[in-house]
Amino acid sequence: MTKQILKAEVTSIGGLQLKCSARGFEFLIDEPENVGGTNQAMNPLEALLCSLGACKMMVCRFFYQSKQINLKAMRVEVLGEIDSDRLKGNPDIKVGFSKITTNYYIEADNTATEIQTFVDFIEKTCPVKDTIVHAPEMDIQINP
Repeated sequence: MTKQILKAEVTSIGGLQLKCSARGFEFLIDEPENVGGTNQAMNPLEALLCSLGACKMMVCRFFYQSKQINLKAMRVEVLGEIDSDRLKGNPDIKVGFSKITTNYYIEADNTATEIQTFVDFIEKTCPVKDTIVHAPEMDIQINP
């Protein structure tokens, strides 16, 4: 088994804006103005949904030819349901998403059964989904 460590860094750049970096690439995270941000970038939950959707799309792009999917176009929409009352201090409500729905929009010269089989493959092969569904061990370290 070959283990690999992926590294991401997040740095505050003022207010609620954050710079996210990995392998020399970076993007911003922010919050909408109504919660104190400047609305110049997506928030962390939106970034999580994008990461999930992107991973599912990446699995599709890696495997569609070997799975004999005659793909013409594809789009993935990911919806996350969250109760914002928890963020307002109500401890009886789940703090994260209570439901995540993925809508696949696939244009391909395949049968509905073949497309469903391929989507099932994507769902069981996506590392981001696996990470969300089967939470990894979390280790926290405080460094000087």
